[in-house]
Amino acid sequence: MGSKAEASAATKLDGRVQRGNQTRRLVLRRTVDIASVEGLDALSVGRIATELKLSKSGVFALFGSKEELQLATIRAAGRIFLDTVVEPARKAPPGLGRAWQLCASWLDYSRQRIFPGGCFFYGVIAEFDAREGAVHDALAHANRDWTGQVERCLAEALDTGELRPDTDVPQLAFELIALMETANAHSVLHGEPDTYRRASTAITARLRAAATDASLVPQLP
Repeated sequence: MGSKAEASAATKLDGRVQRGNQTRRLVLRRTVDIASVEGLDALSVGRIATELKLSKSGVFALFGSKEELQLATIRAAGRIFLDTVVEPARKAPPGLGRAWQLCASWLDYSRQRIFPGGCFFYGVIAEFDAREGAVHDALAHANRDWTGQVERCLAEALDTGELRPDTDVPQLAFELIALMETANAHSVLHGEPDTYRRASTAITARLRAAATDASLVPQLP
């Protein structure tokens, strides 16, 4: 009898956990979209509960505070970014091909509006860059991770001999990221998709100028 009762309780608990996880995913898919357009400060437990027709107490039980909702949204956006931008590049062998793929994936991520406001992180970092606190720190960490990812790809190309030995890797990474972010900003602000072509042309030229063999760098789409 005891084992049956325990099994029944465990089944009920598993069901609640599963429903809670489903609700959490539903909420975060909405919050990343809102934040990419309106900013993280636009998020609130009450707003999300109303929009998704959920109980406010249920949403609060999942996140506990506005700040935790913001932090969970940043983590969710980071997972989407990883799957969309970083993972495709990891399939390419180390070298300029991987660095090229990373830039191509990022431009496509912005162009395809994976988040309706363009690059999620570009928008919300501008919102919190001069503030202090946990949200600022999470965004600063995400930004360092992205810069580090670009630098690692370029360092691998240096190690394989595909970049000139005198290449300043942090400087090159800074320039590539600046070109990508400028394309994103101009496209979102002006609705000009041609900015991605301009960015890809500049990125290709910069990589070819630093390469030991320019033919190793394809033309970005």
